[in-house]
Amino acid sequence: MMNTQYSKIALILAATILTLAGCGGGDDGKPGTPGLPGGEPAADIKVLNLDVTNVTYVDGKPVIDVFATNEQDMPIIGLQDLGITAAQLTPVGATGAGNSAQWTRTARVSGTANYTDLKNGHYTFTFEVAGYNQALTQRYNVYAGGQGSTLLNGVTAVPRKEIVEDFDGNGYQAQYTKNIVSHATCTSCHAEDKPLTTRHSNYYTQETCATCHSSSMSMESQWNHLVHNIHNTSKTFTDKNGKEYTGAAAEHLIENNCQSCHVEDENLSEWQNWSRIPTMETCTSCHSDIDFKAGNGHSQQLDNSNCIACHNASWTEEIHTSPFTQKADFIDMYGMSATLVANKADQDDLSATLSVTILDTNGAKVDANTLISKIKRLETITNVGPNFPIMGYNPNPVTGYKKVTQDLVKSGLVQDKVTILDGVLRFNIAKLPFGAGDTDTAFTIIGLEMCNDGVQAIDCADGVATTSMKAELTHGTLSGAAPSYRHTDSVNFSTCQNCHGKAFEIHKGHHAGFVMTEQLGREVDGKVIIGVDACVACHTPDGTYASGANQGAIEMKLHSVHGEQSIISNCTQCHNDFNLDVFKLKGALATAGGGDSYTTPITATCASCHGFDEIKAHAEGQGAVVNGSYQQANDAAQLEFCLGCHVPSIENHAAMKF
Repeated sequence: MMNTQYSKIALILAATILTLAGCGGGDDGKPGTPGLPGGEPAADIKVLNLDVTNVTYVDGKPVIDVFATNEQDMPIIGLQDLGITAAQLTPVGATGAGNSAQWTRTARVSGTANYTDLKNGHYTFTFEVAGYNQALTQRYNVYAGGQGSTLLNGVTAVPRKEIVEDFDGNGYQAQYTKNIVSHATCTSCHAEDKPLTTRHSNYYTQETCATCHSSSMSMESQWNHLVHNIHNTSKTFTDKNGKEYTGAAAEHLIENNCQSCHVEDENLSEWQNWSRIPTMETCTSCHSDIDFKAGNGHSQQLDNSNCIACHNASWTEEIHTSPFTQKADFIDMYGMSATLVANKADQDDLSATLSVTILDTNGAKVDANTLISKIKRLETITNVGPNFPIMGYNPNPVTGYKKVTQDLVKSGLVQDKVTILDGVLRFNIAKLPFGAGDTDTAFTIIGLEMCNDGVQAIDCADGVATTSMKAELTHGTLSGAAPSYRHTDSVNFSTCQNCHGKAFEIHKGHHAGFVMTEQLGREVDGKVIIGVDACVACHTPDGTYASGANQGAIEMKLHSVHGEQSIISNCTQCHNDFNLDVFKLKGALATAGGGDSYTTPITATCASCHGFDEIKAHAEGQGAVVNGSYQQANDAAQLEFCLGCHVPSIENHAAMKF
């Protein structure tokens, strides 16, 4: 007797396949597997490659051949933790009108008892699957390796690898699948070689998550619900290990922007699925105040059959993305240009004049008088010496100077000592400690926060929304010569944008905030080069508001903050190179301990990832000073012998020379 569900699904698939492929005759059947080659096995594995080379079925059981090689395509023998999670995909509407396609896990096997090692890189699995349906797409999620994993010899380390490959019920290419978000999109923020969560220490790809967190679990644990839940703060939950998930860090970063993850990709046939097939199961992961079946917060809906009647694809996309599109459009409406000119009249009281011009979307000057009431804050921060600023967040131990912070406009009002001349804001910065070399250059970052209704600038008032706009960076010299610039050949600014996005408002609230755009860069050989130049105006060698206790110097801050969030795991995620020569320009950096507690620059930079206590003895043996006085650390800044042995590169920061 034919199973009713099987018949229904088969009819849906038949219609789909005919639409995709047209009608045609039969084929001669699947060819057999030829004899498998041998070859010299891999003795070392830097990269593990896995591939499902053949799938057949015997009495409803899949027989799967997995081929394992290293980075040199040499076969790997002796894997001891190879595993497969199998699932099958019920198509859209098959389980009820309006329901999305659903993966259902059918088997999970791992370990040497579940496969045969053919001693030539090939491994054969045969196992039972629950509810196997030949009409459905079959997925095989293959995984092996990871922290502590070795070959059977107990010596050769095996790095982590996870793949998914989809087939039809006969082992041929799948006719349909559910591929909505790519692994590459996840690794825009998540580290490539780190687990996606701290709960599952071995799982690295969202495809693995989707295969396991399937319809066989509760709704809250199914991937289409869970993945949204852990990226926003709509509801908190605690897992079976007692770990609490609030979603706060993820929401702060992606700001509930669906298109942070749902990115158009020609390799994903279902990338538009998120807006095309709305369901209660997915929607309640963010809209947690709605109870569809009870009719609370929404008209009563007992199932998904009527969702698309109102929530069509274009409307769903528009309502979820328009706030972010409007924000980006508003940010593009205004920009700034600025100049910083040293005043040489009084050599004993050197000062500089900062001039800020507001620009429209076409780069034309806007009279500042017409926008003052609409500006929440126009903030400026000035320092001297771009490569090693000599004005501290708090007074520098030697110069006694602290950075100059001045709001030109605040809450719609021009501030004291600020003038507007010919539509340009001007402010005289007194007593800058200009000197020779790098300290011949002063530099200012300018942040602009504007009041708006989401579409256009409006007068500021209590309760009015604000947006941080494009910032500006300007340099000026006492000598009149070309300014000194901070190096920009270490940090790849585009990697910042990959994760934060172009509309992420950095430091909004503490400051006017700013978004990451080309205005923070400068043109070099016809290209706009962007680095972290502007950040050091505030993130000085003397730290920030907590001195060195929070590792506030830019050389440490980026490492410590991103490390605490488990975002970075290797240097290539952010660095495009290491400019080691810049350490020749640096002195002591304020570090933990508070007060007069400083460390030599190379050691401080390395310790921000590796830990001060962990490297203290080794570093001090090479001439470094760790948490000593400013004078001690500054005097020893160019005596560290670290680079006499260490030759770090972004690919191998542990490289040594002897």
